[in-house]
Formats: sequence, structure tokens, C-alpha cells
Amino acid sequence: MPRGGIIAAVYAALTLIFAPISFGPVQVRIAEALSILPMFTKAAVPGLFIGCILGNLLGGAVITDIVFGSIATLIGAFLAYLLRKNRWLVPIPTAISNAVIIPLVLHYAYDVQIPVYLMMLYILAGEFLGSYLLGEVLGDFLLRHEKSFFHKENDE
Repeated sequence: MPRGGIIAAVYAALTLIFAPISFGPVQVRIAEALSILPMFTKAAVPGLFIGCILGNLLGGAVITDIVFGSIATLIGAFLAYLLRKNRWLVPIPTAISNAVIIPLVLHYAYDVQIPVYLMMLYILAGEFLGSYLLGEVLGDFLLRHEKSFFHKENDE
């Protein structure tokens, strides 16, 4: 499963490189662009999950965030894989799972005093930028160069 490991490493690296905007109640996690990858390979599901665990762990998140933030990514990646036949729907599960779960983590684990419903909007906006817009740019690139990166016969 080298693809999953590579995806995990890239996700964690992007989270840490862009740490100032990867964490908090207003965030645009650039690594979420990789949420398009379940459209190309099922290895992206565990890869994104492990990458999120590593990014959160190495980024100094508390255990609640490491666990539940990573579960949000796992839910989004799994549902994205199920929707892989429709490119435009693939990033949506990640955006929604993070918009629902992360504000609760921020409120209960970090005692962020912004109303949860408002943080849901903030996180959703950040996810739209990270997973949807940047993810679609990445997805478009990969669709044009798919044979260079992925071999479908071993991945269905």
C-alpha cells in the first residue's frame, strides 16, 4: 500500500507547512485538496486518515482533536470514495464531515468561545476553498495525467 503511505506523508507535510492556516476556528487546510484522491484510488481513504492523524499529532493538537478530527477526515474520504463516479460530488463529504465535527472539537477540546454554528460556517468556508476549489484543481490535473499517477486495474 505505498500509495496510501505517500498520500499520508503529503497530507501531513502540507498540514505542517501551512500550519498557521491549518488549525483553529478559521482555517483553510491546504492538505484537504487531497480529498479528491478517493476518486482515483481507494488507497486514499486510509492515506488521508493516517495523514490527518500525523498532521494533527505533529501539529500539536490535543488527543480529542487527533481522534475526532481524523475520524472526520476518514468519514469524508470513505464517502468520497463511494461517490467517486461523480467528480463534482467527491469533495463534498469531506467538507460536510469537517464542518460538523471540527467545530464541536474546537468548542469542547479547546474551549473556543465562538458559537458552534458560526464555526460550522467558518470551517465549511475553509473546506470549500481547500477541498473543493483546490481539490478540483488537483483533480483536473490528475484527470489529464491519470496514467502517469494511477493504474486503475489494481484499484477497483
